[in-house]
Amino acid sequence: MPNPSSATASYSVQGIIREYLSSGRLTEVVYRDSAGQICLVHDVIRDLFSRAGQDFLLLGRGTMLPFDHVITIDGQLLSDSAG
Repeated sequence: MPNPSSATASYSVQGIIREYLSSGRLTEVVYRDSAGQICLVHDVIRDLFSRAGQDFLLLGRGTMLPFDHVITIDGQLLSDSAG
C-alpha cells in the first residue's frame, strides 16, 4: 500500500480534524508559514478540503494553511514539517 503524501491528511488525522470541525472549539495550531517561520495561532478550524491533490485547513479568521505546513493541533504532532 503506498504511503500518503505529506501534502494530504491520513484518514486518522482527518478524523481528528473532523472532530474539531464539528465541535467548533478553539484550537492551538502550530504551522510553518511560507517564509519558513514557525507560527502559533489559537483559532477555530472551519474546513478541511483538497485542491489539486493537496489538503488545506481553513481557520476561522480566514487563514488557509496547506496541510503539509501544519505541525501540531492542540499539541498532537501531525506531520514531519518541524524538521
